[in-house]
Amino acid sequence: VLFLQIVHILNMTSAKIVSFLLHPEESLHSLQNRIEFETGISTGNQELLLETGICLDPRKPASQCVIDGVRGWDSYMVYLFDKSKTVYDGPFASRSLSDCVNYIVQDSKIQLPIPQLRKVWAEAVHYVIGLKEDYSRLFQGQRAAMLSLLRYNANLIKMKNNMVSASQQLKAKLEFFHQSIRLDLERYSDQMAYGISSEKMLKAWKEMEEKASQCAQAEDIGYLDEQIMALHTEIVELQKSPYARRQGEVMESLEQRAIDLYKQLKTRPPDHAYSDSTDMVKIIVQTVQSQDRVLKELFGHLSKLLGCKQKIIDLLPEIEVALNNIKEADNSVMQMQGKRQREIWHLLKIACTQSSSRSLVSSSLEGTAATPAATWLPQSSSGNTAPHPLSSLAAPEDGENFADVIRENVNYLELFSSILQEVRQEQNSIMVS
Repeated sequence: VLFLQIVHILNMTSAKIVSFLLHPEESLHSLQNRIEFETGISTGNQELLLETGICLDPRKPASQCVIDGVRGWDSYMVYLFDKSKTVYDGPFASRSLSDCVNYIVQDSKIQLPIPQLRKVWAEAVHYVIGLKEDYSRLFQGQRAAMLSLLRYNANLIKMKNNMVSASQQLKAKLEFFHQSIRLDLERYSDQMAYGISSEKMLKAWKEMEEKASQCAQAEDIGYLDEQIMALHTEIVELQKSPYARRQGEVMESLEQRAIDLYKQLKTRPPDHAYSDSTDMVKIIVQTVQSQDRVLKELFGHLSKLLGCKQKIIDLLPEIEVALNNIKEADNSVMQMQGKRQREIWHLLKIACTQSSSRSLVSSSLEGTAATPAATWLPQSSSGNTAPHPLSSLAAPEDGENFADVIRENVNYLELFSSILQEVRQEQNSIMVS
């Protein structure tokens, strides 16, 4: 018996406690099936919270409900909530009266012998204490719901910060992209008249600019930010609400009055005297009325907590979608920026190739112009150049010099043709890309 594990489940929808004997190594899903049979709440709608607001882990066994501690395993409670409901409005009936206590409540002025009255009043005191304990347990359930809400809110704030940070980064990248592509388009237009031109590439750049403007829609998270801020304000107000704090002072004072009244009766000698129960019945009635009032306030506050929690649950997928949209837009902008930069470097390569081909052609032309002049100008013994009477006639070795010049020009022509072919191929490739 000492090694048995009992779990107590407080159903917050009905304010009733159900207890279960845990089997060795029983899974949480098995326990939830038993809870569904007892309470009618389906396993999919069950939310089981510990006092700390932590939800039970479905991957762990059901024994996680039983916590070894100073208070002992039998004093811990697990709080059951129905996720399909956000409004808990009762009615919540108080615990039933015993027959003898109900007897004096029906007629408080009835005279009873002192020994019998002691027994009745002892049960009455127990009933008053029970009402206060019922409220205390329900208040702990409300507190667990508040702690669970704060955990959800912390996760919401974390996701919101990530979303805002990603949005700001996207905004900065878009501004940089727009400024750089405008500058590239301006410089490209300036060099089109004397440089390299590609209508397909120019059209692709303009399409990039339009696509970047569409990506700017992903950074618009103002509507989500407003909802999160309004929800955060609502949660702060719920934390400041007096109903978020324990309201059982009246019940505690009534409990103490009932105990004192019983002590006074206990000191009376057990003679043949009789007495009525008017004072004790007044305490019972006031305790029941106080409990009804505080429970109404408690469950009204609890409904607001659960409503805020549901709003957070509904917002989390929207924030996730916004984050994914921002990441996709960010990747798209970076890909477009990288593609345009590769195209710019490709244009630079083509320009450099054309420049080098021009220099080769000019140098070959200068060489061909100097070579015939040298062959037709004979050198005098003094080193001075002077016209020769037979200069218009070709010497026997001039045919060989002409043949060398022709071969050299043919080689340069072939080299120049191959360079022009490479340039055309590169221009065609960049137009296709």
